[in-house]
Amino acid sequence: MKYQVGRTGRVVVVRFEDRDDLLGGITEIASKENIKSAIFYLIGGIREGRIVVGPEKEELPPKPVWKDLKESHEVVGIGTIFPQDGKPKVHFHGAFGKKDMVKVGCLREVSETFLLLEAVILEIEGVTASRDIDPALGLALLRV
Repeated sequence: MKYQVGRTGRVVVVRFEDRDDLLGGITEIASKENIKSAIFYLIGGIREGRIVVGPEKEELPPKPVWKDLKESHEVVGIGTIFPQDGKPKVHFHGAFGKKDMVKVGCLREVSETFLLLEAVILEIEGVTASRDIDPALGLALLRV
């Protein structure tokens, strides 16, 4: 286990509106506001998305299992922002529900808001954690 201790910096409250790009918007805010490290919370609706719901098998490197969200879903979740190659890299896991079905996974690639989605970004100051591609796994892993 490796860790660093930081403190809470600025707090950014975001209202994403219908058809906004969620992941792109979080990345844009982090770049514009020079947020190097943060945790964020989301609640609201997603119109379309693409999530990874786990590896196909418990082997390395993992082969992801993808699920497409092709219609509106409620979403709640938590994510982090840490730099990768000098730019903000967003990592978000959430629960996505529609009627009596719930999917849980890592939102990647496509992330279009449905109606309204709220985000609260809590900046973390005093840490130097970053993401680097692990060549053996092919994943952007946290380096502390």
